[in-house]
Amino acid sequence: MNPVTRFAQSRLAWLILTGTALGLELCALFFQHVMKLDPCVMCIYQRLAVFGILGAGLIGLVGYKNRFMRFIAVLGWAISATWGLKLALELVDMQTNPSPFSTCSYLPEFPEWMPLHEWFPAVFMPSGMCTDIPWQMMGVTMGQWMIVAFSAYLLALAIFIIPALSKTR
Repeated sequence: MNPVTRFAQSRLAWLILTGTALGLELCALFFQHVMKLDPCVMCIYQRLAVFGILGAGLIGLVGYKNRFMRFIAVLGWAISATWGLKLALELVDMQTNPSPFSTCSYLPEFPEWMPLHEWFPAVFMPSGMCTDIPWQMMGVTMGQWMIVAFSAYLLALAIFIIPALSKTR
């Protein structure tokens, strides 16, 4: 087994995926509750996408020796990172091309059977506007940084998907 396959099927690889997603979630909560930056509904949806990556990492962490569990983890990773990138691109478009006809809603549109914004308002209740740009680092907005983050997750997925799903010897 080559080193990339060995790493992709290791507990360490899934721990790194889980740790980076957890780090992003902690940063989001720090921005919201310590720096008092209000998240918009698109930010909340991106937060949910990162939770999806975190969940995929946990599945991979628990089932890294099982090919089917790695498949489920990779599928969750792919769906969450793709959805997150789509959301981040939409948010940046709203911020760079504001339009009174294209706005985001005030409340997230979660399914009735899973109203996360009611169950966990400190994490999932939006309080900001999508067109606001409350924070930048090196001239790059938070939405643009999330494009980088989700793109990095997808690049890592592209590199590791075949080795992660290959048969264990």
